[in-house]
Amino acid sequence: MTPEPGNDLEIEGVLNPATGHTPDGALYLLPRLVAAGNVSRVGLAKVELTDGVPTGVSREGIALAPDKGWERGLNNAGVEDPRVTWIPSQGRHVMTYVAFGPLGPKPALAVSSDLLSWERLGPLHFEYQPSLDTDLNLFPNKDAVFFPEPVPGPDGEPSYAMLHRPMWDLGWFREGEGVHLPADVTDGRPGIWVSFAPVADVERDVRNLVHLRNHRLVAMPEYPFEELKIGAGPPPLRVPEGWLVIHHGVTGEQPEGFDPTTQQVIYAAGALLLDASDVTKVLDRTAEPILVPETDDERIGTVGNVVFPTAIEQVGDVHYVFYGMADSKIGVARLDRSS
Repeated sequence: MTPEPGNDLEIEGVLNPATGHTPDGALYLLPRLVAAGNVSRVGLAKVELTDGVPTGVSREGIALAPDKGWERGLNNAGVEDPRVTWIPSQGRHVMTYVAFGPLGPKPALAVSSDLLSWERLGPLHFEYQPSLDTDLNLFPNKDAVFFPEPVPGPDGEPSYAMLHRPMWDLGWFREGEGVHLPADVTDGRPGIWVSFAPVADVERDVRNLVHLRNHRLVAMPEYPFEELKIGAGPPPLRVPEGWLVIHHGVTGEQPEGFDPTTQQVIYAAGALLLDASDVTKVLDRTAEPILVPETDDERIGTVGNVVFPTAIEQVGDVHYVFYGMADSKIGVARLDRSS
């Protein structure tokens, strides 16, 4: 998918899509559409298949726009980088997205039964956890995505789990404030965390999905391609060995603030394998990236040298990964097991 000529809503790019199926089985992209001034919306586009391979899209409108006050600042607005997880036990698609509001990027949630119309549940709320000696709600946060089925929580209670990536530097908000790390965290680089919502609470009221607890650090940057930060990508995929998490790793130079056009970075994709009985535990991870910027579409764009996976779908017997290309376009890659 590339920006449509003459479409003002896409003038600064189409990127980082979620995916899902409508009740009739059709596969859709929910891409981030960027208008002038870096104002983002979540679009809706039906995927066109050629011999079972995704090759294009047919646009069908807007799924979500920054219409709410907490999705807008005086000089900014956006609903960005959606991830959509179909949760069969809920009979709902759950969309996590970044609301770019008055206090920067904050994660938010919307749900849908048909993928076409969405109900906002509001900004996510992280329950205070004394052991962390901080309030996770203070911090900008991105790359939130839910697992597709309940998993054991740290307290043993069946729970819906969500990966996310807090950012600890508050210097953007108040000059000199700097980095505030949770207790027992010594590395200020953004890493992957997980938080939980008990199944019993969500069955009582789906709005309890926004109330998350039992926050745990899952993974930090470890290898050269992850030098600056890591973040979760598509919804975790259940495989025989556990949960497969495709993630992005970033290296290079990243100035302060949230303007991606100031970055001199390389985004590549790696993979984590999480324990099915304890998703806070990493069983294995890739020391080298599995997808790197190589094509012109991946190397040249709003932010060059970026591959940013955000969705996985199975078409027939094949898994396809949909990803942002240089913050400008959307590509697809085939995901195969090597053994």
